Amino acid sequence: MHRQTIAREWRQFSRYMIVGVLNTAFGYGVYAILIYGGLHYAWASLVATILGILFNFFTTGRIVFHNADNSRLIKFFVVYGVVYVFNIAGLAIMNALCVDLYLAGLVMVPPAAILAYILNHRFVFGGNV
Repeated sequence: MHRQTIAREWRQFSRYMIVGVLNTAFGYGVYAILIYGGLHYAWASLVATILGILFNFFTTGRIVFHNADNSRLIKFFVVYGVVYVFNIAGLAIMNALCVDLYLAGLVMVPPAAILAYILNHRFVFGGNV
């Protein structure tokens, strides 16, 4: 890779991580509130994921990838469907290991975020910077 490409990719990933803090706070906040309210972790994660997708689409598309094309929303939902299945699998494993579900939700954030970035970069926004 050329230096310019590496620098561009690094800037894009850095923006993704910064925006991800906001998106994660929103999504995890919804998840934690729903768990606190007594909802099963799978349903809490599903609701948080759906609301998070809508919130994330605009912040990620506009700030990270400089792309406000709303026609990409379906692809974005598909990516987060994959991320949801990945997240639920991780939560189920940790639940079987008796890991606290609040902690399990936090533990799943980094790998889910990396997976989401890779899939969004390659399949939703086409690597646009």
